[in-house]
Amino acid sequence: MEIQILAGRRSGAQHHPLPSALLVYPLERLNLRRRSAKERSAVHVGSAGQDFYWRLMVVVNAVLVLVSDLLEVVAHLSEKRLEIRVQDSGAVVEAAQDLAPSTLQNYRRHIEEHLLPTFGDVPMASIMSVDVDAWERGEREAGYAASSVKTWRGTLHLILADAVDEGVLASNPATRRRGRGKRAGRSRNRRPEKAVTTAVGILQIAERCALLSARDDEFLAVVALGYTGLRWAELVGLETRYVREQTLRVEWQLYELDSGQFHRCPPKEDSHRTLDLPSWLSGMLSEQILRRSPRICGCHGHRYVFQGRGAPNGAVRQMGARLVDVARRAGVSTGTLSNVLNRPATVPKGTREQVQAAVAELGYVRTGATGELAAHWRRTGFAAWLFQPAATGWYPRRAPNQAHPVPVMADPWPGVPARGRNASYRAEACWLPIAPGLTPHGLRHTHKTLMEELGTPPKLMDERLGHEDGSVQARYSHVTPTMRGQLMEGLTRLWEASLDARAAITPHSPVSILDQLLTARAKPCETA
Repeated sequence: MEIQILAGRRSGAQHHPLPSALLVYPLERLNLRRRSAKERSAVHVGSAGQDFYWRLMVVVNAVLVLVSDLLEVVAHLSEKRLEIRVQDSGAVVEAAQDLAPSTLQNYRRHIEEHLLPTFGDVPMASIMSVDVDAWERGEREAGYAASSVKTWRGTLHLILADAVDEGVLASNPATRRRGRGKRAGRSRNRRPEKAVTTAVGILQIAERCALLSARDDEFLAVVALGYTGLRWAELVGLETRYVREQTLRVEWQLYELDSGQFHRCPPKEDSHRTLDLPSWLSGMLSEQILRRSPRICGCHGHRYVFQGRGAPNGAVRQMGARLVDVARRAGVSTGTLSNVLNRPATVPKGTREQVQAAVAELGYVRTGATGELAAHWRRTGFAAWLFQPAATGWYPRRAPNQAHPVPVMADPWPGVPARGRNASYRAEACWLPIAPGLTPHGLRHTHKTLMEELGTPPKLMDERLGHEDGSVQARYSHVTPTMRGQLMEGLTRLWEASLDARAAITPHSPVSILDQLLTARAKPCETA
């Protein structure tokens, strides 16, 4: 009979077969049985010493057999433990840790992409500190960021630490020893400074994002990130019921997993909080909700302030007329047809009517998709194809095309992106960079920078960003209504100054929401 035991408390599904001696030792192997009548008769009456000696020998023999079997079991178990590999412990993080799906996803990526290629087939007992150091140097030489390599080594240290706790290893070879190797000081962990921008930069990037997406939603999203300090997942997961008069409640976030699914979970480190909003931003968010009338999301059953751009992943294509079919029926080029659909004001009225008649006759549906927008923004898509081109003026590399400037038509300012075939040849200009290296998360850094410029107390900054300061000074500091009011006044001054700077270049914008703001801002000046 065999029994199954775990090689380690956290080794997941790893089991090892052992002899049954650990559970029930077979009595027949000990030869402890009653003597037969013949054997009893062989013992002389009164030979108590001989009878005791015989019984003692039987017991000693049984003990020796039992010890021998136990030694075999221990040797078998030790051999199996020494053969445990990193890949056998890959389920440690998933099975034995109470972590969020996003954290488990990151651990799985670290293990599969960076640890298993080197340590997957190596028994844990044979891993030495020099092996871990050599692996780390190789990862750095491969061009990975020092912070990333440090994170991957931490995951390896976690796996090996569990092996130490279970007695598989005597010490952890991934432990970083002090005072060994080249002395590099703080330069070892130096990182590029996080890119930030100004209030004017926030406005200009928001305007460009709206031009790239051809709608106002992205304009408001960038402005909200810059003036609230929300994390990206908190912005995507902002529900309409939490947008209130001059306040915004952060209760949930939508974290995008590698599978493409959105996981609805509490904000990072349970940083639930209520944010004060300037009156102008509160009004813009309310108008966004009224204008879009968000529908209930099919994946979570809630209404969200912002909706994705483009067709949802996996959308079923409708059968019917294509763009080229409509162009042929209308007798125009596909470029002209694209202008009618995207920029009708640039096409003569007769041509527009001709195209509209062809669209109605063929029953053409734009993009050939269901017409339903994606429920949520994709983090990579927003950053790569909207935010980065707006901040740097360059589209990223996408095989087989190399990175290239955003081609724009010069009029109206700041330039409308040219789309369609041969857009680069038809373009009249390209955008200059506003904030190279800036990311959507960089707007969170920008928000804190703006608050520091306004002299905001650290306690209020931490509350707004969802941070927690455990120092004694923070314990004795408190936020007052006066502090909140001063911050709102300061953010309003920055916003109005950015509008004035934008209006000084040209008083109008091709982005409708910004054009309305500039027009409203100019009226008091004209009256004065």
